[in-house]
Amino acid sequence: MHLVPPDRADRRTIDGHRVCDAIAALGEPGQVRAWADRFALLSDPNRLSLLLALHHTGPLAVSDLAIATGMNDPAVSQALRLLRAAGVVAGDKDGRVVRYRVVDADVRGLLDHCRS
Repeated sequence: MHLVPPDRADRRTIDGHRVCDAIAALGEPGQVRAWADRFALLSDPNRLSLLLALHHTGPLAVSDLAIATGMNDPAVSQALRLLRAAGVVAGDKDGRVVRYRVVDADVRGLLDHCRS
């Protein structure tokens, strides 16, 4: 049980080798937090709808996303602002129009498993 932290080393285990495997599978706490944050972004139905629309159709403008998802323009803009700040989407400006796309490869991989 070489991976068990000292503050838990005195606790009784049933399958000690599996405890070490479980600790190794968890990885660094920072990585677990980063994945939890990604899942939190995806846990909102509106944000998930936006991401699915962008992922499956390619770049779209705010007004087009609003029509596709049934949201209003300000709600779409607010959600995209949050997703952009998290590095999940990026916007490409074409004159006065900004078209958004999913840029986070890990999130794209998760969206591949979703079906609307």
